Amino acid sequence: MIAIIDYGAGNIFSVKHALDYLGLANQLTDDKTIIEQADKIILPGVGAFPSAMKMLEQKGLVSVLKTQAKQKPLLGICLGMQMLFSKGYEFEACDGLDFISGVVDKIPARNLIIPHMGWNKLEIENSCQLLENLGDSPYVYFVHSYQANCENNKNLSAWVEYGGKVPAIVSDGKFVFGTQFHPEKSGEVGLQILRNFANI
Repeated sequence: MIAIIDYGAGNIFSVKHALDYLGLANQLTDDKTIIEQADKIILPGVGAFPSAMKMLEQKGLVSVLKTQAKQKPLLGICLGMQMLFSKGYEFEACDGLDFISGVVDKIPARNLIIPHMGWNKLEIENSCQLLENLGDSPYVYFVHSYQANCENNKNLSAWVEYGGKVPAIVSDGKFVFGTQFHPEKSGEVGLQILRNFANI
């Protein structure tokens, strides 16, 4: 069973719908016991980094996630991916979960429209289980104004071009994975990424 962390920060129902469509057992929850009993965890999120971290802390879920991420696969989606990093700078400096070394900061304007919104092609940087069987030209869907910056390039699995390299998939090389894009809104490629996560 996949536990979808329900902490009040957006897109949980679209993630659940995608998992239901794939026939993958899942449960929306903020219950620590259920999270501990789950086989895998998805941390979704839409909104601002500081408020999302505050909501996780208020529900007592930060320590639970830090323990569970050492034992079972965890996938952060969009804001959920950003919170996997050491620190974020959206409105104010805020500590993240620190699963992956690096910071989250505003996408440099580069004369481009911010937020970055639309379909972009994944470019592979380092191998990762989420990237299996995606075909020759995998496009995925983004909506975000902030981007992660990996301290160590080995944590960067895939990126997209948006006036520069924007991290799209990250991994700690063990149990923690993140997608800046929304796999649940990325058609068959996104569904395959969710299948890949379920098969880890």
